[in-house]
Parts: sequence; structure tokens; C-alpha cells
Amino acid sequence: MTAVTDQDHTERAGDAEPENGEGPAGEAGRDTADPERKDGHTRVESAKGGDGRTDAGHARGESREGAGETDDADSGGAWDDGLIARRVTAESEQAAAVEVRGPNAPPAAPLSYDGPLRSRLEALRELVGLSRARLDSRTLAEAGQVLDEAAARRRLSGQHTVVAIAGATGSGKSQLFNALAGVAISETGVRRPTTAAPIACSWSDGSASLIERLGIPPRLRRRPVQSAEAEEQLRGLVLVDLPDHDSAAVQHREHVDRILALVDAVIWVVDPEKYADAILHERYLRPMAGHAEVMFVVLNQIDRLPGEATEQVLDDLRRLLDEDGIALGEYGEPGATVLALSGLTGDGVGELREALGQFVAERAAPARRIAADVDAAAWRLRPVYATGRRTGLSEEARDDFAARLADAVGATAAGDAAERAWLRNANRACGTPWLRLWRWYQDRREPPTGRLPLRAQPDEEATARQRVEQAVRTLADRASAGLPAPWAQAVREAAVRGSQGLPEALDELTARAGLPPGRPPRPGWWPVAVLAQASMTLLQIVGGLWLVGQIVGVMAPNLGVPVLLMVAGIVGGPLVEWSCRMAARGPARRYGVEAERRLREAASGCGRARVLDPVAAELLRYREVREQYGKVVGVG
Repeated sequence: MTAVTDQDHTERAGDAEPENGEGPAGEAGRDTADPERKDGHTRVESAKGGDGRTDAGHARGESREGAGETDDADSGGAWDDGLIARRVTAESEQAAAVEVRGPNAPPAAPLSYDGPLRSRLEALRELVGLSRARLDSRTLAEAGQVLDEAAARRRLSGQHTVVAIAGATGSGKSQLFNALAGVAISETGVRRPTTAAPIACSWSDGSASLIERLGIPPRLRRRPVQSAEAEEQLRGLVLVDLPDHDSAAVQHREHVDRILALVDAVIWVVDPEKYADAILHERYLRPMAGHAEVMFVVLNQIDRLPGEATEQVLDDLRRLLDEDGIALGEYGEPGATVLALSGLTGDGVGELREALGQFVAERAAPARRIAADVDAAAWRLRPVYATGRRTGLSEEARDDFAARLADAVGATAAGDAAERAWLRNANRACGTPWLRLWRWYQDRREPPTGRLPLRAQPDEEATARQRVEQAVRTLADRASAGLPAPWAQAVREAAVRGSQGLPEALDELTARAGLPPGRPPRPGWWPVAVLAQASMTLLQIVGGLWLVGQIVGVMAPNLGVPVLLMVAGIVGGPLVEWSCRMAARGPARRYGVEAERRLREAASGCGRARVLDPVAAELLRYREVREQYGKVVGVG
């Protein structure tokens, strides 16, 4: 038969005139000719008429299998709507009908996920939300699609399982589809590709929304032959016959890829010639290895294999599936079901129907499919979340960063300068008057150093800036070590942003946290030392004046006492000065350490606020997404 476009199909359907037959036949003719009914449902039936022709045949032509004869009401040609060919034996076959849900039929209960799957989906949603600012939309696209599809599937029927039949050209999937339905619904023949559009067949009411989600129009929806045993066995099954996945028509392959992403399970039909086809294994089976629990792999056309060849081909097929990473559901283990059958002779079809019935009765396929989709999305996201190394900032890295900043602002040098300034002040206060006079003279000739830090030279400023930049780079490298590339880049960018203006901020803080103006504080023993030094100086003056008075004859000659006083003053002054210097070392050291500590804390606080905190925030965000990713993959 030659295919026709959907537009031609619609036009011919619209031109058909209904036949007002009596009973079921007349009702079917009215439903077929008038697809736009008041209740919004479309129904196509073929019923046996009194003259052996269907009512639909009056409107669009009829194809009937008889004793090698074809009877056409209009032109003598076979009935063909361009997409579906149904050859119905008037005596024994009942035609497939578009699914109709009666007005009084109760709505199907929506799907519900168990607690672990709900937790994983919630964690995946949280993961995507936390990652949007750090990962590009292309990386998160699959995870977002899984969330959307999970939410959409959850709103639909939980009493139905949508199973797609997929296969290559000539594999016999349409033949198997018809065998399961018990009626020729999907066209079979030698023309390739035969199946041009997906066809849905539902065994029970309430599946319309599921089929609409697949984008299958009402004219391509069917109901199988109604028998109590078949309906009970496959109740809740929605079977979809897909176009060939290796079709030369791009639109056919697009149908396959789109619907495979939406169905609950899939039956892969292979034949003895193409079961090892690279396109099937590399494009479909291998990427869907995680969906083994919702997968059937059927070796069709075993009637073409002689003797023990079926078992040999089946064993080789299992080997290929194992190489693809697909777990096989054998010996009670979860995994794909592998069967061998013949859609032509019916051999093995009953076993598949039984396996499908049990599979549908469990009503676990939708949740398993969503769980497998979550697993696949999590596995593809693994490079941007998982790492085999311990990450974060250690205390050693933090201390090293603070030490580098302190070195850049010269905290150690400032502490040494403060210590020297304290000692110099002590020497000036407790030294002999003559030594203090000499130092005063030296200070008049040279600028003071040590008490306050001198202004850095340009080369020193450049060196300090380089030290700050080096400290930031070292911290960023340590913080990003072992992180996945996007998060490592985010950590480095946070460190670079924080380093902007950091040298200037450190200079300002250094000036504020430097030595206080004026003289360093004096200890409590300092006035006693000053008084002792003044006494030694007074002894020298008294002894000298006494000697002068004896020389000029004002006083009686007595060299012993004045000389003794002068010697006591001369020796006692340096001794007091030396004692004060020894006593001043401790306070001076503490004063210098305190000055160094203030600078280190100022530099550390500035570095923490500008660099460490932003870097730590990025690491905390990564830790949060890592925890959510662990929940998604089911690992604590």
C-alpha cells in the first residue's frame, strides 16, 4: 500500500457519509463518520453488516480477507487510511476500536511514588536549584527534564503501564504487536518502513491522558479483541507500536526517541539477523543499561532458526547485553527479561503475555522508570559533583594565609620596631644625664626611627602587593584542590574578587592598628629608677662642688668624702641604667608582641572578610550540593 499524508487522511474521513444502520452496526458507522462528537471522544468501530461489509467500509472502503478474493465497495482496491491497515475476517475477528472512556467511568487514580523515590526527587530538585548559579543550563537540562517528566507522570494514571514495542526494520515488532492484541491493528508487510507513526492499544479505560502525553492522536488509538481472559491478564496495559528505530526517515527516528523517553517500559524486538546491530546496542541499549528492570528483550522469528540455533543465538544475545552493562533478570535477580518467540506462529507469545501481565499487575514500572531516569541523570552529573579527595580549607591553610598577609604588612618588623622603641624610651628615661644629652644631640642630627614605622618606599609597596597576591593565589589553589571543575572555578573567582582592593585595605588597617601616638607606656618601677638615677647624678654634683670648694679654699681640705661621692655617682648612674635596661626587656618584648599581634589580627580579619569568607561560602555551597547529590544517588 502507498502511504498518504495526515491531511489526506483527514479530508477523506471528513468526506465519508455515515450509514444509518440498525443496532451496533449503525452506531459504529455514525461514530466513524463523525469523529467530532459532542462528548469530545472519537470512536472507530467496524461491525459486521448484513451484506458482509463494515459500516466504515461504506464511508472509506473495505479490505476483507476471504478465499483469495478482495471485495471493495467503491473501486475494488484494498481499504487503506495511509497509516493503519486492518484486514478483518468478517466471521471471526472483531475490529480494533479507538479507546473510549464512558461518561460514568471513574477517573483513574494518579500515580504515587514511595518514600525513597520522593526523597530522591526532592533532593534532585534541591540540587538543581542550588547549582543554577554555578553550572550552565545545558549541564542541568537532563536533571530538569527528569523532574518535569516525574511530575507529569505522577499526575497521570497509576493503574496503567505504558509499554513500547521498539525494533529495527523487519524485526517483526508490528507482527508481535498484533499477536499480543489478538487482532491486526498495526500494518505488517514487506514494504519498509511499514510503521510510519506510533500506534497505541489500551486494554482498559482511563489511559487517554497517558496516550495524549505520548502525542498519539485519537485516530491511532485502538482497543484489542475483547476476551475476558486477555482483558484480565493484561488489564492496565497500554501497548505502543513504534516506528523502526533505524528507519531512513528522520521523523520516524524522532518519534522513537521522543516516546522512549516517556513510556514506563520497553520491549526490544530483535531478529536473528540484526540482534547484534551496532546502532541498536550503541545508541539505545547501552545508554539505557540502567533501565534493565523495565526492559524486555525479545528474540523474534525463531521459526526461521533450525534445531538448537535458537539457544545459541539467545546465548549470544545475552552475552551482548551483558557487555552493554544490562543486568539480566535471571535466577530471581532484578533485570531485563530475555525471551525467544515467533510472532508469526505464536510460539512463545503466551510466555511474553504472561510476563507482561505479571509486570503490569505489579504497577511498579512507572516508579522504576523514574528511579532509573534519576540514576542516569545522577550518573551524568557525577563529574560536576563527586570527587575522590577530601575538599575544603584546613586550619593549616587558613593559618598560612593569615601568616602571609601578616608578612605582607610587616607585622614582625612592626613588632620588633615597637620593642626597640620601648627600650629606647626606657634608656632615655633611666639613663645618665650625660648619655641622655648625647642622645638628644644625635636625635637632633638624625630623624628618629623605631618608634613609629616609616613610610614604605615604592619598591617595598610593590613587594607587599606581590606578597598579598601570592597569598591569595596559594589559598585559592588549596581551597579548590580536588573540587570538580565548575566548583573549583567558582572558588578561584571568589578569591580573586575578594583580593581586589585588599592591599589598600591592609595598608589602611595597618595605619589604624599600628603603634599608638606618643611614648610607650611606663611600668610602675620606672619612677623609682628615675629617682635613683637622679640621686646618682646629685651625688656627682655634690662631690664635684665639694672638690671645687676645697680647691678655692672655701671648704676644709678633705678629698676622701667628695671623691667617694663622685665615684658613687659615676659608678651608680651606669649601674642604674644597666639595671633598668635589664628590667625593661620583658615589658619591651611584651609591648612588641602586642603590637605584632594587633597587626596580625587586623590583617587576618581583613583577609578573612574579603577572601576567606567568600571562599568558605563557595565551599559550603559545594558541601550542600554534595549532600543533596548523595541523597539523589542514595548514598549518605
